Amino acid sequence: MKKDIEYEADIEMLVNSFYSAVKQDDVIGHIFNTIIGDDWSGHLPVMYKFWGSVLLSKPGYTGNPIKKHVELDKIIPVSKEHFERWLLIWNTTVDELFEGEVAELAKTRAGLMANLINIKIESARTGLGLA
Repeated sequence: MKKDIEYEADIEMLVNSFYSAVKQDDVIGHIFNTIIGDDWSGHLPVMYKFWGSVLLSKPGYTGNPIKKHVELDKIIPVSKEHFERWLLIWNTTVDELFEGEVAELAKTRAGLMANLINIKIESARTGLGLA
């Protein structure tokens, strides 16, 4: 039986495993590899803090993921299919490593975020803004 996501170390394992898969993915890997390159030392700690805040209510994340993704879309267009692939890899990674209430929450929240960010990108493209 797998354990649930409980600690910051669990978040780090999840995030590291997820991005290991993402980097090699033929659908979305190029986006991350183009924007982040070979040095993930800046991105990974931000993701640890983000998911720690989302799943474990840990303080420390101060970013704006919607704004970041809208800005990213101006450099490399991001489609609904990209978000679907991101979510598939995320959910697969969660299921491979964990099970339980927080693991299910991780998948639910990721789905909601992917949908919201996709909607905000589409709104920004059509001039409807980020409101």
